[in-house]
Amino acid sequence: MNKLQYFILTICVFLIEVAIAKFVPSDNFIRSSLGDFLVVILIYSAMKSVINFDAKELAVAVFIFAVGIEVGQYFHLIDVLGIENRILRIALGNTFSWQDILMYLLGCNIIFAVDKAYSK
Repeated sequence: MNKLQYFILTICVFLIEVAIAKFVPSDNFIRSSLGDFLVVILIYSAMKSVINFDAKELAVAVFIFAVGIEVGQYFHLIDVLGIENRILRIALGNTFSWQDILMYLLGCNIIFAVDKAYSK
C-alpha cells in the first residue's frame, strides 16, 4: 500500500471509531473490543501515511504504545497527573483490561499481515 492508501484507510477507520464512540453504548462488545482492535490499525495506518516505516517494527511499536496506555489505565495515570481535559480523558481511557491488550495484539497482527500482503 502507498501513503495515499494508508491515509484513506486512516480516515475511514477514524470515522468508524467516531461512529462507535457516538452511537454504540459503552457496555457493547463493538465499543469495548472492536474499538480497541481498530485503534491500533488507526495509529499504524496514520504513521504509514506519513513515513514508510518497516512493517514489523511499526506493528511492535504500536502494540507497545497501546499496552503502555493500558498500563497507565491500571495505575490511574490520568488521575495521578490531574488531567481534566474531557477528550484526553476519553482518548487515554480509565479502565484496565486484559481483553483490550488482546484486541491490540489482534489488531496489530492483522494490519501487519495486510501490510505484508500488499507490499509484495
